[in-house]
Amino acid sequence: MTQPVGIKDVAHAAGVSVGTVSNVINRPDSVGPETRSRVLYTIERLGYVRSESARQLRAGRSRVVGLVVLDMGNPFFVDVTRGAERAARAAGLGVLVCNSAQSGTEEAEYLSLFAEQRVRGVLLTPADATGRNIEAFRRHGIPFVLVDRVAEETDGCSVSVDDVTGGALAVRHLLDVGHRSIAYVSGPENLNQVRDRRTGALQALAEAGHPPQALREIGTERLDVVAGRDAGARLLGFPDRPSAVFCANDLLALGVLQSMYAAGLRVPEDIAIVGYDDIDFAAAAAVPLTSVRQPAVTMGAMAAGLLLEETAEPALPGGHEHRRVVLEPELVVRGSSAPTRAR
Repeated sequence: MTQPVGIKDVAHAAGVSVGTVSNVINRPDSVGPETRSRVLYTIERLGYVRSESARQLRAGRSRVVGLVVLDMGNPFFVDVTRGAERAARAAGLGVLVCNSAQSGTEEAEYLSLFAEQRVRGVLLTPADATGRNIEAFRRHGIPFVLVDRVAEETDGCSVSVDDVTGGALAVRHLLDVGHRSIAYVSGPENLNQVRDRRTGALQALAEAGHPPQALREIGTERLDVVAGRDAGARLLGFPDRPSAVFCANDLLALGVLQSMYAAGLRVPEDIAIVGYDDIDFAAAAAVPLTSVRQPAVTMGAMAAGLLLEETAEPALPGGHEHRRVVLEPELVVRGSSAPTRAR
């Protein structure tokens, strides 16, 4: 196996000291133009790549931010990642993205890995509702920011969306267009987002004078299209099928839409559907999907910005103050919930 080119190899080939090569890499203005050009040419010719881990040991700081999301198969989290990467890249940092797959166990393993690597900080959408993973990670002293989840503690930052308001927006819209029997296709009960969207839905029903029983819940173990199709099949088996469906995210809603079409039902004539997240696929569906929009890219960028602020060098005058940023959702009405003959 070929050994990697080291800084000593560069120094020998360029006829300079190791210190000169180091200065060219880290303090180029301190080296004369002729010597600097010779060293840079040698670096390129030999294919030398400096050891980031060694640099981190000397500097005591990493140039990597960790990001753990619930599901990289969900375009919502792709957008969150895009926003975080843009903000980090502008600050000269890289982002290591990990997918917990909605598993608290996998989340704990990734957080442990980040602690071993001493990353600069972590952006986390928690999968573990108990908070044990966060508490264990907190002991390492590495800053973190919660994404798509409100920080309950006072000693941490978070950027989230008001999911209670979002759930209320969805169901209030369905009530406004005449629906009285509504199903909620939810996701894993351990996710705060799922519970908050249900809370909002129930609030909207209560405001309109309807009992909680007016919301028929269909639970799912995952937040993907396959789970949505399964939920749609169960919905079709109801003897008194609801006239409208609110889904905890757009992937579930797209799965429900597929089930309805496969069964020969018309959307929205026979059943209305509302999703959540407003991913790109929502507007491009066979029937454009009404959805509650979350500013995903903004969320990721703001979370990264808070982390960069907390880890700034030199520290900001007056220090860093932890903040909990809550963004407002927006209802985007499309063809899947147009007014029709509600039952």
